[in-house]
Amino acid sequence: MSRRIVIITGGGIGIGRATARAFGALGDHVVVTDILEKEGTAVAGEITQSGGSAEFRKLDVRSSMAADALIGEVEKRRGRIDVVIANAGIAHKVPLAELSDERWDYTFDIDLKGVFRIIRPALAGMRQRQSGAIVALSSIMGSTYGWNEHAHYSSAKAGVIGLVRGLAVELARSGIRVNAVAPGYIRTAQLLSKEHSLGPDGAEAAAPIIPMGRLGEPEDVADVVTFLASKAARYITGQTIVVDGGLQVGRY
Repeated sequence: MSRRIVIITGGGIGIGRATARAFGALGDHVVVTDILEKEGTAVAGEITQSGGSAEFRKLDVRSSMAADALIGEVEKRRGRIDVVIANAGIAHKVPLAELSDERWDYTFDIDLKGVFRIIRPALAGMRQRQSGAIVALSSIMGSTYGWNEHAHYSSAKAGVIGLVRGLAVELARSGIRVNAVAPGYIRTAQLLSKEHSLGPDGAEAAAPIIPMGRLGEPEDVADVVTFLASKAARYITGQTIVVDGGLQVGRY
C-alpha cells in the first residue's frame, strides 16, 4: 500500500513525460496516458527499465466515456487511485479574426474540460478513502500574462485555475487536495514550435529576460508537481504555483 497509484494525462512528451518519470523514480506506479501511443508506451518502458512500475493506456481527454472507463478499470485492478495529474493540453496560434467557435471549443475541450473529465470519475474513490492529491497544469499565460493570438489558450488555462480553486474548497473536508502549476517558458516541443509558439530562435532570445538567465526544463516543473502531490504539501490546497525562473516578478 506504500506505492501510490498515479494517473497522468498527456504523459508521452514534454512536461508530462518528465512528470511521469519523476513519479516513477519515487517508486509509485504510474499510469501514463496520452493519445500518442508510441511516445506514451516509450515513457512507461523507460520507467520500468529503470526499475520502476508503469503502464500505458491510450486516452483522449475529449471523451468523458473514455476517461470514466479508464478510471474505473484502474481502480478495479489496482484498488485505488491516489494521485491525478491533469496535464494534457494544446496551444495553437490563431489570430482573433480567424478564431472560429469550433477552434475555441476544441481548445477548451482539451485544456479545460479535459482536466475536469479525468478528475471527476476519480473523486468517488478518493472521497471514500478520505485521501487524494490532484494537480492540474495551467500556464503563466493563464495566471499572469496575455499571449498574442492565443486568446483561447489563455482563457482555457485561466479556467483551470478557477476550477482548481473551486474544487479545492469543495473537496478539502474529504481529505482531497487540489492545486495547479503554471509553467513559464519551458523547453518543450510546444515552446520550440515556430508555427504555434516562440520557435527555437525566439525561445533562446527570451532566455536573457528571465531573471534566472535560462529557459526552464520539463524536470523543473515535474519536481514541483511531485511536491504538490506529496505529504510535504499536506497543508497546501487551492494554490497555483508559478514555475518561471522569476519571469513574472522580474517584469512586473
